[in-house]
Amino acid sequence: MRPRDVGERDRGVSNLELLFDLVFAAAVGISSGAMHELTAHGDLFGGVGAYLMVFFAIWWAWMNVTWFGTSFDTDDWLYRVLVIVQMGGAITIAAGSRGGILHGDFTWVVIGYVVLRLCSVAQWIRVASASLEYRATALRYAVSITLVQALWILRQPLVPAALQVPSLLAMVALELLVPVFAERARSTPWHPHHVSERFGAFTLILLGESVVGSTAAMLAAIEHHGALVFIGVAATALTVLAGMWWCYFALPRDELVGGLRATMGFGYGHFVVFAAAGAFSVGIENVLAALEEGHGVQSTALAGTLTVPVAAFFAATWALILRRTLPRWASVLFLVLVALVLLCTVTPWFWLLTAALVIGITAVVEVVRVRQRA
Repeated sequence: MRPRDVGERDRGVSNLELLFDLVFAAAVGISSGAMHELTAHGDLFGGVGAYLMVFFAIWWAWMNVTWFGTSFDTDDWLYRVLVIVQMGGAITIAAGSRGGILHGDFTWVVIGYVVLRLCSVAQWIRVASASLEYRATALRYAVSITLVQALWILRQPLVPAALQVPSLLAMVALELLVPVFAERARSTPWHPHHVSERFGAFTLILLGESVVGSTAAMLAAIEHHGALVFIGVAATALTVLAGMWWCYFALPRDELVGGLRATMGFGYGHFVVFAAAGAFSVGIENVLAALEEGHGVQSTALAGTLTVPVAAFFAATWALILRRTLPRWASVLFLVLVALVLLCTVTPWFWLLTAALVIGITAVVEVVRVRQRA
């Protein structure tokens, strides 16, 4: 279990990592489906809050496996077995996410999460035993993760209902502080190209969830004998999906991963990118549900389930990737268009206006991309 070379050529995403990502994408799909059930029936804050709680478990577990893999993926049998067990933890999170979001019972989400994280402890113990230079860092990770998981297990039965949310936020803070504490001993090696590919691959998989929304809209159009309103929703879903992909992958990302602060900012900031990509399909499904029920889409809260994730995705993409490359005029125009997406929340036919604005956002990025390639 020795560290990988940060200058290793042709270091890309492995087949095991792609399989791992698909399991987590399934978890996101189930949790976003449960969120749709709540938000479509008017429980906006409950649905969004529960979705974000489950999504934190998915995102943070994925993040830690990804960061460990870029540093210490030896691809031996034990590493593979531990990652496969971690997939089992992700499947448990996925299976428990529906009950957690709809009924507030997060027991199975916690069980899956703890199993997954304790496998990470086993990986770090392997590093501590094999690599003298990273032993202190590995032991810090192993001890800190174990202690935090013990707190997760004790939290549900011991913390009263009135303190569940504050205690959850405290636990999230502790989880986020583990790498900050551990990496102070000695920063683990990161392969910039591999990291950017891993985040890009997972973003792409999450965007793929939105294909379901576009397909469902076309199915509705066929069932309603080519009704233009459903074709418009399908076109919106595809247009916004394409714009998200276009802007996220338009410019190089490898140089964004370097020092500890920059790397953690890149990783932590992707919580917004991933959560927004996973939630966008919920907005499309909510629009379809409202139209099929025949009472139109007049609710501002319902409109926000589409416009807010779209705006959040583009704003986070700008902050993490584009702002370092876009000239000032392009950044200003980009952010103005993103703000207008939010304003679409209070307008009729907000989904079509959102699609039009996404075309404008994409055009700004494309103009800069073409000029850079010239």
